[in-house]
Amino acid sequence: MYQDILFPTDGSEGTDQLAAHVGSLAEQYDATVHVVSVLDTRNRFEGPNMGLGESVWSETERERAETVVEEATAQLPADIAVDRYVESGVPHKVILEHADRADVDLIVMGTHGRTGIDHYLLGSVAEKVVRHATAPVLTVRIG
Repeated sequence: MYQDILFPTDGSEGTDQLAAHVGSLAEQYDATVHVVSVLDTRNRFEGPNMGLGESVWSETERERAETVVEEATAQLPADIAVDRYVESGVPHKVILEHADRADVDLIVMGTHGRTGIDHYLLGSVAEKVVRHATAPVLTVRIG
């Protein structure tokens, strides 16, 4: 049923919960897991990163994303196939593009379940993926 599972992660709290779900499904269906971390390229020179040169910012963020991918991969069962990716762009768009390009059968991602003003201000990558994905999306409440 599932040959390719997309596991997008930003390394936030709850990655272990997601990895448990992804690992279980991958073992059950002998699926390949695509672990993806996205370097969010929006507004990188506003806020806490302000003043960092573009190359310094990019290098630092890429290293962080690579660490996130490796940590998520380490939480998956050792006997499953894993492809690792670090991509740049707007997170929900990159996730959707990767899902289509890799022709994944399932996307598994976390949601913090924010409501009210937090949801309005922060939005939800998971919600945008659920609304626009062509593959089924399994969301896991974390945090």
